[in-house]
Amino acid sequence: MDEKNQAYYIAIEGVIGVGKTTLARMLRDTFNTELLLEVFEENPFLSDFYGDRARYAFQTQIFFLLSRYHQQNKVIPGVLAAGKSIFSDYTFDKDSLFASINITGDELAMYYRVHEALAEKIPQPDLVVYLRASVETLMQRIRGRDRYYERNMETAYIAQLAEAYDTFFSRPEWKDRLIVIETDHLNPITNAEDLNSIVTRIRQSLHLEPYQQTLPL
Repeated sequence: MDEKNQAYYIAIEGVIGVGKTTLARMLRDTFNTELLLEVFEENPFLSDFYGDRARYAFQTQIFFLLSRYHQQNKVIPGVLAAGKSIFSDYTFDKDSLFASINITGDELAMYYRVHEALAEKIPQPDLVVYLRASVETLMQRIRGRDRYYERNMETAYIAQLAEAYDTFFSRPEWKDRLIVIETDHLNPITNAEDLNSIVTRIRQSLHLEPYQQTLPL
C-alpha cells in the first residue's frame, strides 16, 4: 500500500469472536503492510475476569489500557514515520468502550482520566473496518475457537458489547473513515470473492488504485 508514497493506519474492529485478527493478517498480506496484533493472553487477570467480572474488571481493564498504550505508542508512529502503512486488529479507543461496560463509579472515573491522558499520544486510524455479526454467530465463533478463558462467556455480555460497538461507531467523527461489513454470511478465508470485496471497499475509501468508484443507484 505505497501508492503515492502515502502511509495509512487501518484498524479492524468488532466484537469478540467476529474475526478481526484473521482478517488483519490476510489484509496485511494483500496490501503488503506492517501488522500490529493485540496481545491479550499476557493479561494475568483475564481468566479471572470472565469468571467474576465485577471483582476483576478494574484490574483487567487497567492492564489492557497500559499494555495497549505501550504497544501502539511504540509501533504505530514509527511505522508511519518510515512511510509504511499498517493494519491493526484493534483501536486504542476500544479500551474505553469495554471499560464503560465493565467498570462503574469512582473506578470508571479514574480509568477515564488515565485513558484521556494516554490517548493524546496515540494516532487515530485513517480508516476503521468494523466487522459486525449477530450475537448467535459471535457465540458460535467463540465456542468454535475454544479459548479456555472464554468457555464461560455469557451471551448477554456479547449482546451488550455488540450494542456498545454499534453506538460507538455511530458517532459523527467516524462517518468518513468507517467501513461497516456484515459478516454473518461472509468468509474471506475460504471465499476469495468475499476477501476481494473487502479489499475493494478499503481501496475505494482510501482512493487507492486500482478501484472502481461506486456509482449511485
